[in-house]
Amino acid sequence: MQDKVAQKDHLYQRIANVLEQQIKNNVLAIGDKLPSLREFCKRYGTSQTTAIKVYYELESKGLIETRPKSGYYISGSLKRIPALPKISEPSAETSQIQIEDLLEKVYNNAAPMSITLAHAVVADELLPIAKLNKGMIQAMRELKGSGTAYGEIQGNEKLRKQIARHAFTIPDLSHENIITTNGCINAISYAMMVLGKPGDTIAVESPVYFGVLQLARSLGLKVMELPTHPQTGIEIDALKKALEANKINLCLLVSNFSNPLGSLMPDENKKEVVRLIQKHNVPLIEDDIYGDIYFGTNRPNTCKTYDESGLVLWCSSISKTLAPGYRVGWISPGKFKSEILRMKLFHAIASTNITQEVIANFLETGRYEHHLRKLRNTLHTNSLQYIRAINDYFPEGTKVSRPQGGMVLWVEFDQKIDTIQLYDLAVKKGVSIAPGRLFTLQNQFANCMRLNYGMPWNNQLDKGLRSLADIAAELNR
Repeated sequence: MQDKVAQKDHLYQRIANVLEQQIKNNVLAIGDKLPSLREFCKRYGTSQTTAIKVYYELESKGLIETRPKSGYYISGSLKRIPALPKISEPSAETSQIQIEDLLEKVYNNAAPMSITLAHAVVADELLPIAKLNKGMIQAMRELKGSGTAYGEIQGNEKLRKQIARHAFTIPDLSHENIITTNGCINAISYAMMVLGKPGDTIAVESPVYFGVLQLARSLGLKVMELPTHPQTGIEIDALKKALEANKINLCLLVSNFSNPLGSLMPDENKKEVVRLIQKHNVPLIEDDIYGDIYFGTNRPNTCKTYDESGLVLWCSSISKTLAPGYRVGWISPGKFKSEILRMKLFHAIASTNITQEVIANFLETGRYEHHLRKLRNTLHTNSLQYIRAINDYFPEGTKVSRPQGGMVLWVEFDQKIDTIQLYDLAVKKGVSIAPGRLFTLQNQFANCMRLNYGMPWNNQLDKGLRSLADIAAELNR
């Protein structure tokens, strides 16, 4: 009896060793799907218990991972993993360094690029465009005037109800406390206009999405950048000190998969952020545009999840997941509903009714969640492929973030490498990146860049990353 048990244990170890060697030799590559437990048992002639032991052994070594409702995937190799970028150390003072010229150059050069890694967008090939087109025809048939009429100021009611149902991590969220907007940045702009006045200070993560920086500057707000960890987000102690010193009038945080770091704020940090802003009566604009693109088993909570005071204004959209050009976004404004509604009336009157109807129907039929499951798997695999390529090709000592969701990577080079210079050389080879200086108003991140992995992985992408690596190696000499 003992001999049979020993044979079974030996079998699971032998199979695990074979698979481990295949991973080491790139026979099984990052992102490859492994057989289901049933298929495994047929292929190797084992019991399910043995199959589970094999996968557990590989999972314990960080070589494979499970994905919800999808199965087992290769997630790592036996090679070294790049280190994480360092925690940012911005100045405690506000700063207003100009980055507009660089921003315009990056955007104006994007169209002719054969490999566009600069923009945080999903490729058309990953979007259900045919289904959206059918939805547009359906919406034209159902809406008054085929969608040409103005909608409600607060937004399409069907869409608001579907948003409330989809946002199950926010307790007691009602469609009555949701206002639609023209994308997430429009929601954020309404919030900034309502909450701040010229000369006020807004606290943000560092680095932070350049659109937030430019919007704040255009409204006359001073920007205070706070230290941020590449995995856990804003440093709570830094936020606490700024609040206690009465240095800030409002905050903007990306609690889930921030842009550009991809950081995910732990639940205990989110609770502490909400506690702090409530204590000091400072409102928080929460940008949750990437929250649906999670790689774990469950959608992460938001700061809004723990808000009981109405001080958190939750903003999001489907621009990063479904239809960027539809410009469908929303805000749950908490205690500031009347002010946000008034601001929308002054600036827009109403949102585009027909695109809202299309998205409402997409959510109502369950097509959105079905699409998200496939998109999450693709983006997760892509992130692993990019990290593998950076590990294999880029100069030694290159650091890279390890996001648990979203669609961007933050890469940190040696101080000798200037990513604006890297950008200028890369565009000549048909590759665009987003230099790190775009994501700050201070003199920092000159040796960093953001890469988008929201596109199908292929040989062309691999070659593009090799080209970036070759240029970086030249600059590093």
